[in-house]
Amino acid sequence: MTLTTPQKADLRQRYLEVDTANVADILDELGYTDYGLSSAFWPIRETQNKLAGWAYTVRGQMTPYPGTGDPAKMEAVAGLQPGDISVWSGGHAEGVCFFGELIARGMQHRGCAGSLIDGGIRDIEWIARMNFPVFTRYRTPVQSIGRWQVNAWQVPVYLPGATTARVTVRPGDFILADFDGAIVIPFELVEDVLERAEALTVKERSIREDLDKGLTLPEVLAKYGHV
Repeated sequence: MTLTTPQKADLRQRYLEVDTANVADILDELGYTDYGLSSAFWPIRETQNKLAGWAYTVRGQMTPYPGTGDPAKMEAVAGLQPGDISVWSGGHAEGVCFFGELIARGMQHRGCAGSLIDGGIRDIEWIARMNFPVFTRYRTPVQSIGRWQVNAWQVPVYLPGATTARVTVRPGDFILADFDGAIVIPFELVEDVLERAEALTVKERSIREDLDKGLTLPEVLAKYGHV
C-alpha cells in the first residue's frame, strides 16, 4: 500500500479524533494484541496535545566516544518529513539525555509532528512552550555527548511494550499517544483500524448521550452491545 502525501495528512488528522483506547480495542479484535507500549512513556506536560503521526525511527546506544557532538544524530533527523513522529530507540539507555529543546525545535521546523523517546530528555520547560508533543521515558539534565550515539535510522526498532517485552516499530508504522498511553498501528492496518475506531467513537458518543438522557447502563448495553 502506497499513500500520497495528502492521503497521509488526511489519515493523520482523522487519527487525532480517536482515542488510543478505541484503537487498542480494534487491534485486539483484529488479533494484534501486543502493540500497546509501556506505561513508562509519559507526556511531558499535562495539557499536551495528542501525539499522532508516521514513525521515523532513530536508533542509538550507550558507547563512549571522543568529540563534541554526534554528527549521525544531525544526519538522521535531517530526513524527517511533515507529519512524521521521530521514534527514538535508546538501547536501554539510562541516565542520559539524547533529546532537548534545540533538536526538537529543528524537527518542528521541518514539520515533525512530535517525538516518542525510549530514553531521556531535558529542556522540558522550553519544549513545553513549543506546543510540540513529546512522550518520553525519563528526564535528566545529563547530555549524551561522549556517552550515547546514534547508530542507525529508518530501520525497525524495539520499544518496551505493555503486554510484551518488546514491540517492533517499523519506519512508516503509525504512532498514536494520548493520556491513556501510546500504541503502534502497523502500516498495513492503518486505514482499516482507523475506520473501525471512528465507528466505535460514534457509537460511544451515542451511548454517552443516551446515558445523559437517563437510560440505565443495562439498557444502553442491551441497545448497543458491549463496548
